[in-house]
Amino acid sequence: MSTPLHRLGENDVLHRLLRHLTPQAPMITGPGDDCAVVQRNEQWDTLLKTDVIVEGVHFLKGTQAERVGHKALARAVSDIAAMGGIPEHALITLLMHPQRSVEYAEGIYKGMSKLATRCGISIAGGETSALPHDGIVINVALTGRVEHGQAILRSGGSPGDIICVSGPLGGSFPSEHHLDFEPRLELARYFMQHGPRPTAMMDLSDGLGTDLPRLAAACKCAFHIDLSSIPCNPGCSTEQAVSDGEDYELLFTIKSSDLPHLSTHCPHPVFPIGTLVADGGDSLVQGWQHFRA
Repeated sequence: MSTPLHRLGENDVLHRLLRHLTPQAPMITGPGDDCAVVQRNEQWDTLLKTDVIVEGVHFLKGTQAERVGHKALARAVSDIAAMGGIPEHALITLLMHPQRSVEYAEGIYKGMSKLATRCGISIAGGETSALPHDGIVINVALTGRVEHGQAILRSGGSPGDIICVSGPLGGSFPSEHHLDFEPRLELARYFMQHGPRPTAMMDLSDGLGTDLPRLAAACKCAFHIDLSSIPCNPGCSTEQAVSDGEDYELLFTIKSSDLPHLSTHCPHPVFPIGTLVADGGDSLVQGWQHFRA
């Protein structure tokens, strides 16, 4: 008997699929984090990431091509940042209906190229293919590097750690922030180079209401949240800040003793919003889940 994907939702679908994967050495971190981590040498580990955007899901038909290209690459860069890493090389797969214009395809690549130049990324190649129906799909495979053994995982938090976000949340689609956001690479590298180092970190792509429970579960913790402390974009309610998604801010935890130093010395504003706890905890309005939209 077959089970439709919509009956499960993204979390349960992934749980079933990941059982069939068999990561091999020298894999350090496999499926379940923002990036896979593979040992490179004594100085660096390699980060591996792939991400896809689909017209009608992640952007609307008629969106300016350069903004679509920017988003396609920026989503993957945001995941590299969430591991504390530095992006390196990208492979791009572009699928378009043959009746779409080559000028639009060129615009997508222009948008990716501009971000790649700012981030020091080499676009090394990729693949193109025709879609049998109208639409656009762009997949980005991105590599990066992080200091050996120092990748910031989702699973490192402990009860008592402070939960923080790197910026205001909510309203990403109406404001079109989801097309123009800048990945938090500089903040992530500040953590790595100057500290305090987060105990756990991920990027907020599916909304706080979906991603915070994922991070807490990876840490084998629950969480308490002060809803009044969640930073909201102008015109957004707290519920929208929790559930809208596509924020691409960093969600991270730090030791409570590190919060005063971070608040005083970090060049980028950070917002404490709660605490990891051993059990019990709060629940949030769920954010985005694929297959259930």
